[in-house]
Amino acid sequence: MKQFNDLADFQVEEIDALLQLAARLEKNPEPTALRGKVLALLFLSPSLRTLASFQAAMTRLGGGSFVISPNMSIHGLETRPGIVMDGMAAEHIREAVPVIASYGDAIGIRAFANRENLETDLADSEFNELLQLCNIPQINMESSINHPCQSLADWKTMDELNVPRQGGKFVLSWAYHPRALPLAVPASTVHMAAMRGMDVTVLRPDGFELPEQVMHKAKQAAAASGGSVRETDDRGEALEGANIIYAKSWSSTRHYGNLPADEKLRHGLEGWCVDDPWFETAQEDCRFMHCLPVRRGVVVADRVLDGPRSVVIQEARNRMYAQMAVLHQLLK
Repeated sequence: MKQFNDLADFQVEEIDALLQLAARLEKNPEPTALRGKVLALLFLSPSLRTLASFQAAMTRLGGGSFVISPNMSIHGLETRPGIVMDGMAAEHIREAVPVIASYGDAIGIRAFANRENLETDLADSEFNELLQLCNIPQINMESSINHPCQSLADWKTMDELNVPRQGGKFVLSWAYHPRALPLAVPASTVHMAAMRGMDVTVLRPDGFELPEQVMHKAKQAAAASGGSVRETDDRGEALEGANIIYAKSWSSTRHYGNLPADEKLRHGLEGWCVDDPWFETAQEDCRFMHCLPVRRGVVVADRVLDGPRSVVIQEARNRMYAQMAVLHQLLK
């Protein structure tokens, strides 16, 4: 394995092998497996779980890591092509990435969407350009339209909970948020659940439909796995019989890049906050999932987040174990 950029690059059998390795390393971490190996971590967007879980994963396998972030380590990093650098930024990304990569045996890159042009973000143009600047194994730590590390951890979490694959009902629900957020997690999540073979429902208000390209990719995965994918704005019908309710906020694709129009569209949608009534017609053991960070009382009620249905801490912990497996495969 030379890259971990998209679950779609792998067969289900390969994902299962990664998850089996993650489970084995969780019990037996192999503290010398990556002795002498170095993981370079480039964060062009902020992080808590991704940063901490990758550093912990590398340490548990006996390797080391270093972190570069424009806000932490250097005096500004210019990313625009063809720019005359007479401003505050002291270094351009075209030199920075190859240098950073030269210090590591693998590199993880995190770069959020610009959220200005939907087609550009769907193509992951900026992230793919960064990958071309380094010639060592690469890990997508979240890009404009993908977050495979989160999805691998979520898959592991559902396996641990014995959530059915075939016939399991997975609801990815839009939730209210005061800001327009990226599409990476919802796009990755709907694909992951479809690839796992589940019956996936994207529940969202009018105007927050996922892009057709994202839905097409998920439907292709569902066709191969025996699952299904659909969208609806009917909350009552969508939640009936659900095994998983996965909440996430995302930008309006109808007004992508137009923040005033997006804000106007989400006005009055504060009721899209997951609370106990959402589970009334779900399966008795239906679980609540979220990638974190999450706004309490906005995205989800405290009594759900702190209650027995919530598995958000388990998901976060599994980030480390899933990434240990990825690093083991990339660097062992």
